[in-house]
Amino acid sequence: MDTSETMNMESSRPINISIERSMPEAYPYSSYEQISTDQKYIPSTAAYAQATYPSQSQPSTIYHNRHSFNHITSDDSGNESSINYQKKPNSHFVVVAIDFGTTFSGYAFAFTRDIDSILMMRKVDGNDPGVINQKTPTTILLTPNLEFHSFGFFARDYFHDLDLDEAKRWLFFEKFKMHLHHTQDLNTQTLIPASNGRKVPALTIFTYALQYFKEHALRELSDQSGTRFVNEDVRWVITVPAIWKQAAKQFMREAAYQAGIASREFPDQLLIALEPEAASIYIRKLRMHQFVPDETPTYSRNSVRRDHGTLSSSLSNQSSPTIFDSDKLSADQSDYSTNKQAFEVVLDRGTRYIVVDCGGGTVDMTVHELDNKLGTLKELYKATGGPFGSVGVDQEFEKLMSTIFTKELMEDFKMKRPAGYVDLMIAFEARKRTASPFKHNSLNISLPFSFIDYYKKKKGSTVESAIRRHNDVDIKWSSQGMMRLTPEAMKRLFHPTVEKIKGTIGDVLNSPDVKGIQYLFLVGGFAESPILQHEVRRAFSSILKVIIPQDVSLSILKGAVLFGLDPTIVNVRRSRLTYGVSVLNRFVPDYHLNEKKIVKDNIEWCADIFDKFVLVDQSIGLGDTVVRKYTPARLNQAQCVISFYCSESDKPIYVTDSGVRKIGTLVLDMFSDGYMSINRNNSFSSFKDRRREIQTRMVFGDTEIKVSALDMTTGKCVRATIDFLNK
Repeated sequence: MDTSETMNMESSRPINISIERSMPEAYPYSSYEQISTDQKYIPSTAAYAQATYPSQSQPSTIYHNRHSFNHITSDDSGNESSINYQKKPNSHFVVVAIDFGTTFSGYAFAFTRDIDSILMMRKVDGNDPGVINQKTPTTILLTPNLEFHSFGFFARDYFHDLDLDEAKRWLFFEKFKMHLHHTQDLNTQTLIPASNGRKVPALTIFTYALQYFKEHALRELSDQSGTRFVNEDVRWVITVPAIWKQAAKQFMREAAYQAGIASREFPDQLLIALEPEAASIYIRKLRMHQFVPDETPTYSRNSVRRDHGTLSSSLSNQSSPTIFDSDKLSADQSDYSTNKQAFEVVLDRGTRYIVVDCGGGTVDMTVHELDNKLGTLKELYKATGGPFGSVGVDQEFEKLMSTIFTKELMEDFKMKRPAGYVDLMIAFEARKRTASPFKHNSLNISLPFSFIDYYKKKKGSTVESAIRRHNDVDIKWSSQGMMRLTPEAMKRLFHPTVEKIKGTIGDVLNSPDVKGIQYLFLVGGFAESPILQHEVRRAFSSILKVIIPQDVSLSILKGAVLFGLDPTIVNVRRSRLTYGVSVLNRFVPDYHLNEKKIVKDNIEWCADIFDKFVLVDQSIGLGDTVVRKYTPARLNQAQCVISFYCSESDKPIYVTDSGVRKIGTLVLDMFSDGYMSINRNNSFSSFKDRRREIQTRMVFGDTEIKVSALDMTTGKCVRATIDFLNK
């Protein structure tokens, strides 16, 4: 255990060993051991409820029968158990889901009395020229005093209209969500830069943004219903990419708490939804006429060819080949129904499909199987993907501009004319959305006057001459005073990002663990792009049916509302990583490394053992629980802190092995809520002479890792927290 940690732990009976505080201060090892070498894994038999515990007198069982034990409850949602042991009544009247995107954000809601009607947020602040969008840009503007000013279109337009010198003092943020994905050691002190280079805590920015949506939603709910809605009336859902690490998910929850969305006392009021899961939930409810017509020929078995066991299809250059599996083709697929009956009638029990969520910053993929007639979903392949959303196309455009006009000038323009740079990217966004493989006319990008003027002042020549010197036949300066890109030039900007997406889809479909996939659902804001749609269909439509919803950019948002109405809809998930803690075990010669051996009280121990809770790609049911028992090293110990580790492999033996990372701490607070008090002599007045045993229960089958703990001596819950932000 790290020397910075406050308390030590040891194993519970039958191994009776105590690690004393007289150990050297620099002692680098964990000072506790798991209760036994057997992992106790309890599949859940209940749907999304609080954890309950057996009394000490009950024998340990593999399956947890909730009705046979005394109900001592702990609120184990949101990374920690609550010291408020009375569960908040299920009093919400409406579910509000916030889709916090990299480029655009919005919310949707549904009243619990009318769950079939999902309503989108009311737009109040306009749109981009040439762009129809039901969301608002993920942009935020702070005053020079770091106070919140505005969000969305209003923030961007106000910033644009500021005087040049005044604009340099204001703080404008856009596309800041990706910082949570790219920051390795994310914590509550992480900083992100504004357009003028000034840095602000990321937690402040995300809190302001969520506060904006909270107030906007409550105001709209009150207006629509004619009654005043307050925060307690709402169950909130926030969407995050499935590939995000636990620290990023906890960061969003922390920002939500600070924004007044839910609280640590009642964390169940806020749910974290995984974006591709939410899309999958929504897709099940669609009817066939709600999908974009397939541009490819009618699907049939005869469209598939095999050459030496691999699929030979119309894949684009450099795209990943996909291994052909006859199980992927259902017998009746060529007679695919196009009537208006519910799509879930077609997706029968056992149907397998992949959801590809292409957003602004990330691309998430998950593979689901329809588990039963009730429509619950089982995850077959751990969520995968990467940072290749539509922002990648923007970055290619920025590279092109740097090549034509020099990198130094573009960076200087971005810093000294931030509003002008925003105008430049807005102009490109409009053309990017209309780019299509079926259009043969060139696209005109209107360069803002501020850029044309800035270039002339700095270089002493015109932008037209710079484009001419670039000497690219696909990029010209038009007679209307615009930069003119041929369809081929626009496709080149899409190419690197699209190839990464296709390659990742191919990797999933080539996995030996994934067979029998019949459908590919393409969703997310970037999935609106005709170029991306065409490339995905061209690469994969010969082995499965590529399906695109009509409201492709809203699939996640509407699915998140359905998830909030029924969080049990996905009842089996796959662990993205191997999780566990560091423990001491008895040293075994010829098995354990000799340098790991330590001796205490004439007993040989092996330090840094990776005690695994769940393994990477392990299938975990909703509510499935891993149980560990620990005994504090000292009788009067008030708090125990245990290091939490992860790995992308299921093979590591020690926490010091390659690829193992410390990601957080498991904290057991045994001196809370009066369960152990101090008398006038500063000694413990209750249970002071009794050996305490703490039973921890960790739930890995939800969208977040959750923990609760029971003091077996007192029969009371103790506060337990997994902290991924402060390692």
